[in-house]
Amino acid sequence: MGRKIAFNYDRALDKATSLFWKTGYAGTGLRDLLKVMDIGEGSFYNTLKSKKNLYLMCLQRYEEKEIHARMHALASAPTAALGIRAFFLRVLDRLDHPNIPSRLCMIAAMASKEVLSEPDLRKRAKKGLEDVRALLRERLVRDRDEGILPSSLDPSIVASIITTYLQGLWRMALVEYDRPSFEQQIDVFLSGLGL
Repeated sequence: MGRKIAFNYDRALDKATSLFWKTGYAGTGLRDLLKVMDIGEGSFYNTLKSKKNLYLMCLQRYEEKEIHARMHALASAPTAALGIRAFFLRVLDRLDHPNIPSRLCMIAAMASKEVLSEPDLRKRAKKGLEDVRALLRERLVRDRDEGILPSSLDPSIVASIITTYLQGLWRMALVEYDRPSFEQQIDVFLSGLGL
């Protein structure tokens, strides 16, 4: 029979997710995690195994709570152009939220030397970006095949360009965030892509 968890697991994961989101993988120490999660070292290792394992769990939690809403906005719009614009509006809405731990997306924050130097974390970072790129591509293919977008449009290239732009947007928001300016940039950017 397994041991009963001696702490509030969901609350602890939420707290750890917020801490990783705020300080990044390399900037988050075990002591900080134990303190914010309000658990002992023994419980941590018995239940969560390692900092890396916890980080991977927190990334999954972040995707379920944060990225799912963006993906839903993209997928549920009547056209790819409207869906991509809705996706970016969700990003800006989140950046406007006063209580987010960081203006940098937790997946985008994985593009750091410390994370990318570990093969399994690098693989997870690539998967996070590829998931976004794949959904963008799928949505663009559908509209191209239905004649909504020109047949000359290359969905793979356009999806990659949008994903790259999104990574830059997160980093620019760290430097200076002004929503009206970002909205104008996004509009010009997407219009230039024919969206």
